[in-house]
Amino acid sequence: MKNSATLPITLSVLVFTFAASSFARAQTARPSLTLHGTVTRAQQNAYLEIPFTVPANIERITVNFSYTGKQDHATLDLGVRDPQRFRGWSGGNKSSFTIGIPDATPSYLPGPIPPGRWHLLIGVANLRPGKSATYTADIFFTRKGEAGGAESFTDHPLSTEARWYRGDLHMHTAHSDGSCPSQSGKPVPCPLFITLQKAVAQGLDFVAVTDHNTISHFDDEREMQPYFDKLLLIPGRELTTYSGHFNIFGTTDFIDFELGSPRAPDMNSIFRAAHRLGALASVNHPASPTGEICMGCGWSPKNFDMHLTDAIEAVNGDNADRGQNHTGYWRAQLNRGLRITAIGGSDTHRPVPRPGGISTIGHPATVVYATELSVPAILQAIREGHVFVDTTASHDRLLEVTGTVSNQTAHMGDLLTAPAGTTLDLAVHAAACAGSKVQFLLDGKSSDALPNQTITAADQTLHATWPSDGKHHWLETDVITPDGRLQLLGNPIYLNWNTAAPR
Repeated sequence: MKNSATLPITLSVLVFTFAASSFARAQTARPSLTLHGTVTRAQQNAYLEIPFTVPANIERITVNFSYTGKQDHATLDLGVRDPQRFRGWSGGNKSSFTIGIPDATPSYLPGPIPPGRWHLLIGVANLRPGKSATYTADIFFTRKGEAGGAESFTDHPLSTEARWYRGDLHMHTAHSDGSCPSQSGKPVPCPLFITLQKAVAQGLDFVAVTDHNTISHFDDEREMQPYFDKLLLIPGRELTTYSGHFNIFGTTDFIDFELGSPRAPDMNSIFRAAHRLGALASVNHPASPTGEICMGCGWSPKNFDMHLTDAIEAVNGDNADRGQNHTGYWRAQLNRGLRITAIGGSDTHRPVPRPGGISTIGHPATVVYATELSVPAILQAIREGHVFVDTTASHDRLLEVTGTVSNQTAHMGDLLTAPAGTTLDLAVHAAACAGSKVQFLLDGKSSDALPNQTITAADQTLHATWPSDGKHHWLETDVITPDGRLQLLGNPIYLNWNTAAPR
């Protein structure tokens, strides 16, 4: 230990099992090891280098640092070295940091985690005469390919309220092909900050930046998340292949996209790799044409098992103005017996609109009923289908659907048993949709038993009933304009569905 070889210090290392796959989980998980020590006044202004060993095949290190004596103005600074180089110094401005391959806490350098002897750096900035400070450093290791639930750039929910949260799940920045005007008006790769500012202006609660195939944007997002403390940043990327595009949400680990290579022999293997990491996988714009304008935009992988996808981008904003949405493809999968959540994404490549245009961010928006504003809660709600898609980029349109049979109640995405001879009671709550119509689709088709109903008030609950035949059905509820254009796309209630059927 440099500059303090003859000074007294107590050090103990407690080794535990590996845990904590993300910075957020590291706050409650069991540490991989813990460093303890006591620093005395004699070490004032010294730099202590506390050794610890990092095993092989680690992809992330997270450190939580605390010490006593702050009431007496004790100040200990913090940094770290790996076996080869200096990796960062945050001084006294942070008590926690994380270093991963694609991203790191600001003040620290992302990149490979070499095994061997690392050193936690402690600068003794201030200790009053006669005083000492005892520090604890909990260190968490994440092994390569270790699944541990959704990762996050924040260690706490941005809101703990259970409610509808509005977001955009498909957007691009300078880390792929997103562009915006420079100060002099020239088109340049668009910084992430511009995109996030526009998302805030659009009233969104969460976004997933999904740059093509790369993971470089995660480092920027980790820096931005503390500033954007009302806008949840969900780790995401668009894996772009020549047989289809799809989004991966909830992991910062690299997933190989080179379809047909030994590392990614087929599309099924890529989706399974994402699921092993706890990620959510969603097929993008599946009905788009493929050609020179957009290579691989249509969904056409060979022998793909559609059970592996968690969601389908049923509305894609990049082509919505051309009348292309993908609801037909999504509904066809439901008619095959698959429960797949419909979501939307703007596919924004220009967050700053052209003169006279409007921002495409949040157009469409995916609106999710979640228990809190956190990455795990948002992704879990999407998996459960507690989602509707607002194609209008509104701030306030709402669609809530409740189905009741006997003493059972279900919402969008839920299963409901309705034996033959029973009656399904439906309550549809719509807000900011006056003049539009509620449309019911049974197995993707209109039904004489469930005619459209006109919404006449700014906030209204409409009711309908359906006599069950006891058979397997899915019931979709949407809001459409008087001339039939889709405004709000609802996920179905699944009637008499085989709960054992794979999703």
